[in-house]
Amino acid sequence: MKTARTVLMVMMTLLFFLACSADKPEAKAPELNTFEQKISYVFGREIGQSFQEAPTKVDLDAFMRGIKDAMNKTPSLISTEEEEKAKTEFSAKMQEEQAKRMAAVAEKNQKDEEGFLAKNKSEQGVVTTASGLQYQVIQEGTGDTLKETDRVKVHYRGTLIDGTEFDSSYSRNEPAEFEVGGVIPGWTEALQLMQEGAQYQLVIPPGLAYGDRGPLAGQVLIFDVELIDFA
Repeated sequence: MKTARTVLMVMMTLLFFLACSADKPEAKAPELNTFEQKISYVFGREIGQSFQEAPTKVDLDAFMRGIKDAMNKTPSLISTEEEEKAKTEFSAKMQEEQAKRMAAVAEKNQKDEEGFLAKNKSEQGVVTTASGLQYQVIQEGTGDTLKETDRVKVHYRGTLIDGTEFDSSYSRNEPAEFEVGGVIPGWTEALQLMQEGAQYQLVIPPGLAYGDRGPLAGQVLIFDVELIDFA
């Protein structure tokens, strides 16, 4: 509710910039020569776009009357209780619309990621484990395989399915060091398949990554991993 109230207050604050011209009839298109005229027009367009996205229809006559009464310090036409009720209802509608949009995005992302996993699974050289982890050997290593208690030094690059890079030890010019059992499940499983010097590409489903937690929640993650050393 706090977010919705903040949006409402920002919208109302911007609209006060237009209040001084609210009493003028719209006879022709306004001149847009001065800074004040241009910024007022910009604010007007932004507010109009906000109205298009609002979860309820805006009555412009009532809206402009509210601005005039506020600027002229005229008593409100509705009681304080009615004002608070209207704000509360608006906030609830905002939250409901936001929840619907987020659900629609999540559903689309899930379909995209499921499609990506299904397609990648059939790519030549890709192995899918019982857990759903997908990996491809770019270069085999040598020596012993790792245990969950080992500590490793790796270089890696992490991307989303659209190619967006979200993390990279290469960009930092410094390998990462951590315990095999101290990372996301997909990494822990994959590292125990690798040997020193190996390079794998991992495709990790959300359930083996961050699940529904954090900024990468619900995302399929792709990692290019180079195992440098372990102890």
